[in-house]
Amino acid sequence: LTASLDQSLKRMKLDYVDIFYHHRMDPNTPLYETMWALDSIVKSGKALYVGLSNYDGETMKKAADILSELHCPFVINQNRYSIFDRTVENNGILDMAKKESKGMIIFSPLAQGLLTERYLKGIPSDSRVKTDGRFLKENSVAEKIEKVKALNEIAKERGQTLAQMALSWVYSKEGITSVLIGASKPEQIKENLKMTENLCFTKEELEKIDNIVL
Repeated sequence: LTASLDQSLKRMKLDYVDIFYHHRMDPNTPLYETMWALDSIVKSGKALYVGLSNYDGETMKKAADILSELHCPFVINQNRYSIFDRTVENNGILDMAKKESKGMIIFSPLAQGLLTERYLKGIPSDSRVKTDGRFLKENSVAEKIEKVKALNEIAKERGQTLAQMALSWVYSKEGITSVLIGASKPEQIKENLKMTENLCFTKEELEKIDNIVL
C-alpha cells in the first residue's frame, strides 16, 4: 500500500492526497496489518483521510473499530451499486455505513453503460463490449436487454433518459454520499447532471423497477 502510494504521488507530482483507498479485502493479510498500514500513511502526511473499497458490512465494522483505536480518520467507503447490482444492500455495507456515520461513494451506477440508451438497438461496434469486454460482456447485454427496454419506458414516463433515472435511483438512496458517473465525454456530464431535476421516486415506480430487475 505504501509503495503504491509513493509511486502515485511521484507520478502526480504531489506531496499528499486527500483520501487514500484500500480497494479490496485480502483474506491472506490480517485486517489489523492493513489498517495499521493505512494509519501509517496518514501519520506520515501522505494522505489526510483513508477510505475502504469493496468491503462488506461486517468487515468494514471491524476495520472501522481498528482505525478508531488508532485515531485514524476513516471517512468513506467506495462500492459498486446500480439498479442491476444490489450487493451493497445484501452484504450489510450500506446499513453499516449509515450506522457508523461513514460516507458511501458509488461507482458503476450505470452498470458499465448498460443502464443507458446505448444498447437499446443492439451492440454498437465501438462499444466497450466490442472493444474491451473485460467488465461488460456480450452475453450480459443479451440477457438484460429486455429489462433495459422496460426500465427505459419508466424513465420516459419520468421525463428522464435511462441514464438520468439510473443515477437518480442510486443518489436518492439513504446513506449515499456521492456517485461516480464515469462519463467519457463532457456532453455526457452535462446530460447526466440533469438527473438532479427529478430525484424523487414514487412507491409505484420503485416497485416497477424492482419487479423488472429482481
